[in-house]
This record gives sequence, structure tokens and C-alpha cells, in this order.
Amino acid sequence: METPDLLKPLLDRPAAIFGAGVSGAAAGDLLRSQGWLYEVFDERGGQYAHRKFGAKEAARHGLVVHSPGFPPSHPWFEAARKAGCLVLGELDFASLFWGGGCIAVTGTNGKTTVTEFLAYAFKRAGNKAVAVGNIGYPMSRLFELSNHEGALAVCEVSSYQSECLKYFRPQSLIWTNFEEDHLDRYTSMEEYFEAKWRLVDQLARPSLVVGESVVRWAEKFGKTLPSFTRVVRREDKLGGPPATSPFQSYPQQENYRLVRAFWEKEGMNLNALEASASQFRLPRHRLQLVSEWGGVEYWNDSKATNYASALAALKTFKDPVCWIGGGKSKGGDLQAFAQAVAGQIDSAILIGETAPALAEQMAAAKVPCQVCKTLPEAVAATRNRVKTPGVVLLSPGFSSLDMFENYTQRGFAFEQAVLSLKKQMATDTNSACAKTGEKSS
Repeated sequence: METPDLLKPLLDRPAAIFGAGVSGAAAGDLLRSQGWLYEVFDERGGQYAHRKFGAKEAARHGLVVHSPGFPPSHPWFEAARKAGCLVLGELDFASLFWGGGCIAVTGTNGKTTVTEFLAYAFKRAGNKAVAVGNIGYPMSRLFELSNHEGALAVCEVSSYQSECLKYFRPQSLIWTNFEEDHLDRYTSMEEYFEAKWRLVDQLARPSLVVGESVVRWAEKFGKTLPSFTRVVRREDKLGGPPATSPFQSYPQQENYRLVRAFWEKEGMNLNALEASASQFRLPRHRLQLVSEWGGVEYWNDSKATNYASALAALKTFKDPVCWIGGGKSKGGDLQAFAQAVAGQIDSAILIGETAPALAEQMAAAKVPCQVCKTLPEAVAATRNRVKTPGVVLLSPGFSSLDMFENYTQRGFAFEQAVLSLKKQMATDTNSACAKTGEKSS
């Protein structure tokens, strides 16, 4: 692997990396593997990270690689561009080194599942494929794999990554859906849509599969999808997922249908796809049953970090739901979301910075609710609120970043709290039986 010609003249000075997290570390490791120097800048600090970047610092660099967490309006970008630096997102940067094929997957919801399932199906069909990108495995890490040569990169791309693309050129794009999200970063839904549309402009060949909601929003914003676009609608007569797969109900069925449409479009063997679907297991924290006792089911859907995903999860249950929701706001119409949730639940336990505002909305809708400071406290509170038979559902509808490092940590915290509550209730039952001389069942 050689350093791209575009970058060589810029690396006679150390590169600047904005962000000391997962993406920044991966970009730094790729540079180091090629023998190039770099400096890390992060306002939060960190080992070897500088907290300030201005004209003086910018003059020391020719290349800036930034993590997706840096919005385009960040003042460090202006300083870098004034100094003549080339500014690239980590995905763009890594793509300059990548000589293999690439399929991009984006969307408000479902993109992680589609990315991992598609990579899994390709491997089951006898192809080398790696799931990379926004799933937590940056594209810059691809080159550390001993068998990356000739592999296909199936890349989950968030709007934070796509908004500034220059060189990333996927051979195909699957755009799962488009719903309200990230309005803490974007001034409008149209700006959010434009960030994702950038991937359509960057396509290297005519291969595009989209969900029907993408079409509705494209029409609203005056965008014309290319003539080669394959639109997947609910009424389409696509083959359904195998009975033993995790794709039996929406929204997972929608994810399967998108992959199947892509698979058919590319002329791949459908038997291989169906066999893969039968063996595939969903990534963690996506509407998964944690435990059940006494007629109450506890479900973990911590990945639901926006309104649409939380509402989709609520619609899957017929028994009364005690909803655990709240977190860090990402903008959007909180009142409309709360009203929609209120129509789907029996009671609510609220956490995070949005809890007080949500509690007001629930009270207005006459839904019993309680605000808790921690997730374990919230799980314990369900003991007095959930009906039997019933469901306790963690499907927050908000980011986890006010209380946790990510939705994964939030999901694990929920699971641990559920299992602790189960153990405590079993202990209480046994103690009560011991006092009365009865046997617990």
C-alpha cells in the first residue's frame, strides 16, 4: 500500500488530527503505518492531545483529518483552510488509500443492521467482505487486516460523514429511510437530507436502492432520484425473509427487503442470501428480549436514538407497555413525539436531560409517569408500574450521551439492572415464602 499522490506533498509536515476518539485514533494509526507524523487536537483533551487550534497551530500542517463529531461550522476548520490545509473527514481520508470495492449504507434507522447483514451475506456467498464505517470500525482500520486485499468494504455512512465528502466514491448505495433526526446539528430537515444526498452525488456507478420514505422527502425538497434507482415499497412483491430469520416483522423486515432488492439488482444468488438470513443474528441492543418473569417481558432497544425508531418499537407490542425513555436531545418536535408515544403506552419512566420536558407532555396526555435520575432506578421503578401481562421497553428515542458513552453502554446498563431486579424479586419472594412456610414456584 502506497501513500496517495494527493497526500504526499502535504505530509512533509505532520498531519493534524481533529478528535482523539475512535476515528481519530484509526486515522493516526494509518498515518503511522505509512511512516508519517501527526499531532492530535481535541478540545476535551486526552493523552498527547492539544486543546487549542488556531492560526499558529494551522501553519505547522498541510493536512487535517477530522472525526465526524466536528461540525462543518467548527472554528478550527476556518483556521485550517486559511492556512491552506486540505481538510478531510476520516472516511474520505481512508478512501484515498482503499483500492477495493465499496458499498455504502446510510439512512436514519437500520443502517447498522443492513451493513452487518450485507457483509455477512457476502462472506457466506464466498466473497471477502468487511463491515466498516459508522458501526464503530473506521475505514482507516481496514488496512490492519491481513486479508484486506481484494475485500469488499461494506461501509455504514452517517450524515456527519457524508456531509463533507470529496473523494469517497462507493460503487453502490443503499439508503434505508429518512426520518427526523440530528436537528441539533442541522438547521432543518432539508439540510439533514442534503448531507445524506451527498452520497448519491458521489456514486461511482449506477447502483442505488432506497426505501420509500426517501422518495417522499426527495420530492418534498425538489430532488430527482436517478432513473436507475430501485425503490423498495411495502407493497412490492419481494420474497419475504426465511421463517427462522430475525427479519420477520417491521422494521427488520424492511431491512431485509432492502438487502434483497440490492442482491437481485446485482444478480447475486438468492439462495445464498436466504441461507445467510436464516443464520444471521441482529447486533446487540436492537429490540431484544432481556428477560421475562411473572408475565412481564423486559426489552432492550437502546439503539433507538431517534423518534422514528422508538415509535416503531412501541408499535410491535400488543400488551401494555411501560416505556423507559429520554436522554440527550437531538432537536425535533418534542411535543409531537411525546403525543405519539402517549398513544402507544400505559405508563412511562423517564431519564436524562429531556425527562422534565417529557414528563410535562405525559402529564398533559394523562399518562402516569415518573422521572428517575439513573437507569437502574428507572428499571426498579417499573416494579410498581407495569401491568401483567405487560412489557417494559427501553427504547429511549434520544441520544445516550448525557448519561453514557454510547447507546451500547446504555443497553448493557439496562440489561444489568433488569437482571439485578429479577434477582432481587426472587430473593424477596423466597424471603416471603420462608416467613409463611410456603414454597416459591
